[in-house]
Amino acid sequence: MPSTNTIRVHVPLTLRKRGSRPRILPPKDMEAATPTGQDPRLRRAIGRAWRWRKMLEAGEVATLADLATEQGLSDRYVSRLLRLAWLAPEVLERLVVCREPCAITIYDLCLIASLPWEEQVETVFA
Repeated sequence: MPSTNTIRVHVPLTLRKRGSRPRILPPKDMEAATPTGQDPRLRRAIGRAWRWRKMLEAGEVATLADLATEQGLSDRYVSRLLRLAWLAPEVLERLVVCREPCAITIYDLCLIASLPWEEQVETVFA
């Protein structure tokens, strides 16, 4: 027989998928217990972009289409991610060496790569 002294606790959490993994986020007015840190996918994406840039410069692949075919990815994805290889040196240092978390997504970071270097730093770490 169930007890009548039941306590019900309501914790307002949000579930959000990040990649294929669900992630539990605390309410917006509450600080997370652990610092968020930098997303490891960001460093991986920057590394891929630099490797692809070197492959193109060395002549290992002739076009972005060849590179995309070799990697098994779409042309669009490769061309967008490749922009990360032209980020400002200060942005790259703060992201890769200092591992500072940035306030924007990888997709937005790809778009910011076309801005002048001075504006990139202000936008990424604002």
